[in-house]
Amino acid sequence: MNSEADKILVADDDAVIRKGVDRILTAEGYAVETVSNGRAALERLGQKTFKLLVTDLKMPGMSGLEVLKAIRNCQPELPVVLMTGYAAIDNAVEAMKNGATDYLAKPFANEELVEKVRNAIKNRAVLIADICLWREMNETHGFEKLVGNSPEMKRLYQRIMQVAPTDSTVLISGESGTGKELVARAIHAHSPRRSQPFVAIDCTSLAESLLESELFGHVKGSFTGAIQTKRGLFEVAEGGTLLLDEIGNISLTTQAKLLRVLQERVITPIGGVKLTSIDIRLIAATNINLREMVSQGRFREDLFFRLNIIPIELPALRDRKGDLMLLASQFLKSFAEENGKEIRGFSPDVIEHLEGYAFPGNVRELENLIERAVVLSQSELIHRHDLEIPGDDYSSALFSENSVPQDANELKERKRQLREQAVVPLERAFLLSALDRNNGNITRAAEEVGMQRPNFQAMLKKLGISFRERMAK
Repeated sequence: MNSEADKILVADDDAVIRKGVDRILTAEGYAVETVSNGRAALERLGQKTFKLLVTDLKMPGMSGLEVLKAIRNCQPELPVVLMTGYAAIDNAVEAMKNGATDYLAKPFANEELVEKVRNAIKNRAVLIADICLWREMNETHGFEKLVGNSPEMKRLYQRIMQVAPTDSTVLISGESGTGKELVARAIHAHSPRRSQPFVAIDCTSLAESLLESELFGHVKGSFTGAIQTKRGLFEVAEGGTLLLDEIGNISLTTQAKLLRVLQERVITPIGGVKLTSIDIRLIAATNINLREMVSQGRFREDLFFRLNIIPIELPALRDRKGDLMLLASQFLKSFAEENGKEIRGFSPDVIEHLEGYAFPGNVRELENLIERAVVLSQSELIHRHDLEIPGDDYSSALFSENSVPQDANELKERKRQLREQAVVPLERAFLLSALDRNNGNITRAAEEVGMQRPNFQAMLKKLGISFRERMAK
């Protein structure tokens, strides 16, 4: 017999099935409650704690799969067993991939139901322990901004734990928006250097001459504008960690100087003659395949081997889909608090739409998307029309879900939203065309179109355009 604490919720639109499952499980000592649809199940789960949900896959209004996705958003530790007819077993298998614990094919034997329930509740304890372990690791080891329980992220956490105590140079690679700087900060936070500075510089944000001045420093009068002596970032980061982000964009000349620093651990300021010893831990990051650049003669092979002592490859968001709604929920909570809004979650169609989108801009694009949705949302849930994903048929969703504007102010706001959405494809085509004409060189592309480089780069990030997409043509 089981403790009364083993509470089970059963959802099925068929009263006969509900009563039958209730009778079988009650006889086994479980405390059973039943509801007739998916929305009622979610409402009950929000009011009371259950150890298991047993739900029909096909129900009117809100399917069992939609219920499952909503639960994975707010109660990832709750096991779900799906009931389905033989004709829909393929759907049940697909639901297993989306986080269902198990499924039952109707008609099922009493013993089969009891066994599935017993195993699901047993596995719940293992899942809760697993979630607690990774939450504790996040809080203890500086991973608080690296969100994810997927196998890919767990391997990343383990890698960070392995390399952080050392002084070895680390090369972090991954697409734009995957969180390379967050990983670098996590390594620093768990290293013996944690009490010393963490300094980061984006190597694409400065012209070559300015980049060298930033890295190595300069003496007064060494070049036009050098009105005073300036310490370089290698000195500023003394005793701590220096992150060189997007290192694949530095020139061959600067590469040679960086190689010397790594080999000899000394720097010479621009215009200076005095050698200064440095004690830093170097981390480099790139969204470019440096091996390919080496083969093309655009990156020094000897520098590559100096940097690639500890390689860390970050997974793209599309390769860790189990983390997508976990990330989306965290961003939702953060931006809702920041904007003073009471938004409690996502509508089922939004969850389905997010999980079907490729997110070329990775986590950064998801973050921007959720921030925009929170700002635009006018209800307790984020709806499809709030997302405004590029290429989505936003205008038709806008009118089908919200009807037409009811007053002049609403009309004005709706027109503003539509104009903003219409501009996105034009901006994307504009940027990609400029980059294509300049072989992916951001500086030359910005100069050609008459924009400041930081503004051009900011537009790239806003639209989530990754290096791979920029070089696709």
